[in-house]
Amino acid sequence: MIKWLNSLQPFGALLLRLVLGASMIYHGYPKVVPHGALDHHAHFVATLGFPGWLGYVSAFTEFVGGILLILGLLTRLAAFMVTINMLVALIMVNRHHGYAGSEYSLALFVIAVMLTFYGPGAIALDRRLNLA
Repeated sequence: MIKWLNSLQPFGALLLRLVLGASMIYHGYPKVVPHGALDHHAHFVATLGFPGWLGYVSAFTEFVGGILLILGLLTRLAAFMVTINMLVALIMVNRHHGYAGSEYSLALFVIAVMLTFYGPGAIALDRRLNLA
């Protein structure tokens, strides 16, 4: 049974990439695409005490990073950037809501950490292009 489960690891990594990538795109799209959304997000990030330009990095990390994760391209870099993004979200935004308000961000953070450590898995463009 262990051999059989081990043979499914590439699908587990693919599933983690797809779920994290889709979630990042879903939350990043409204920060990037509508007119003025990037500036609005940069202003929000500035209210947290960070430089406003980090709002642009955050928004593009979510949107472009999500696309990269789904494709399995530059997976470890994208996952690392999402890890940092989610850690900041947990500490600066969600901590005021307790566990119930931060469990989603915490789950995304842990998935991103796992993909940073594990890599894209066998079913990824990184593997096809010999980047992993």
